[in-house]
Amino acid sequence: MTGPIVCFGEMLLRLSPPGARLMVQTQSLEMAVGGAEANVAAGLASLGHTTRMVTLLPDSPLGDKARAELGAAGIDTRFIARGAGRMGLYFLEPGAGLRPSSITYDRAGSAFALCEPDAFDFAGALDGAALLHLSGITPALGPGGVALTRAAVAAAQAANVPICLDGNYRALLWDAWDSDPRAILTDLVGAATVLIGNHRDISLLLGKTFSGDGAERRREAVDAAFAAFPKLELMASTARHVVSSDHHRIAARVDTRQGKHQTAEIDVTGIVDRIGTGDAFAAGVLHQYLQGGSEQAMAETGLALAALKHSLPGDMCLIGAAELAAFSASGGDVRR
Repeated sequence: MTGPIVCFGEMLLRLSPPGARLMVQTQSLEMAVGGAEANVAAGLASLGHTTRMVTLLPDSPLGDKARAELGAAGIDTRFIARGAGRMGLYFLEPGAGLRPSSITYDRAGSAFALCEPDAFDFAGALDGAALLHLSGITPALGPGGVALTRAAVAAAQAANVPICLDGNYRALLWDAWDSDPRAILTDLVGAATVLIGNHRDISLLLGKTFSGDGAERRREAVDAAFAAFPKLELMASTARHVVSSDHHRIAARVDTRQGKHQTAEIDVTGIVDRIGTGDAFAAGVLHQYLQGGSEQAMAETGLALAALKHSLPGDMCLIGAAELAAFSASGGDVRR
C-alpha cells in the first residue's frame, strides 16, 4: 500500500426517524456519525489503506462519539482538533416507494465552521501522505470554510501531496450566503489531480452547458476540463436513474487524459440507505488509483463499492477487501 490518505472536512451527526417514518410521525430519532470526507476515509480504511482524518470536533460527548466512530473504523485520529462549540447536524427523512428521502441541515455556527486554519496541523498530517482528499462541501459553508479549504490545499502543495476533490455541490449550503461557487470551485479544481465530478460540475466551472447524454457527449465535458485544468489527471463520476426509493440504476465512468471506461448500468434494488454511496464510489476509485489500476478497474471498483453501500445503514461504507472482491451485481446468496 501507499502512504496515508489524508481526509479533511467537517463531521456531522445524522438524526433520522426509524423505519420510513416522517418527522411528524416519530417519537425517537436514530443517530449515525458521518460526513463526506470521513466516509471516504472509512471506506479506504476498510479496504486496508492507512487513512488520517483532519477535522475539528467539539469538546463534548458528541465529539467524543464521533472520534470513537472514526477510531473504530480504523482511521488515524491523532490530527483531530478539539474546541468549544456545537456539532453540526443533519436530519434525514428516509424515502419509501415513490417518496424520495429528504435532508434538513442544522450545521450553521458549528465548531468546525467557526474555527480558524491555524487550529489544524496540516503539515504534520500530510507528512508522507499519498493524497489529500477534500470536497466542495467545506467551502460551501461560508467564507470561513473557503479559508479552511484553501489552507489545506496550500499545505498539500507545499508538501508536494496530490489532491483529490469531490465536487459534492450542495446548493442549500451555497445559497445560504453571498457565495460565488464558480470562482471558488474553479480555484480549487485548478489545484486537483483527481476530480470526482460529472458534466454538470464542468458546466458550472466553465460556464458552458455540457450534455450527459451518451458516452461521447460526456467525454466532451471531460476534454474541456482537461484543457482548462492542466494539473487534472483523472475524472470519475456516476450516472443514476431513480426508479423508486429502493430501486436505482447506476453506471460509473472514469476518464484520464490517455483513456476512458464506462461501465454497463446495473440495477440496485432493496436499497437500505443511499446516503454515503457517492463517498463509497470515491473510495473505490481511489483504492484502485493508488495502486495504479486501469480506468476499467477504477470504474468497476467504484461502482461495486457504491452498490454495496446501498445495503448498509448509516453514512459509512465498512465493506472489506474480501467482500468487495466477492461482489456480484446479481448476488444475494449466502457466502459459506
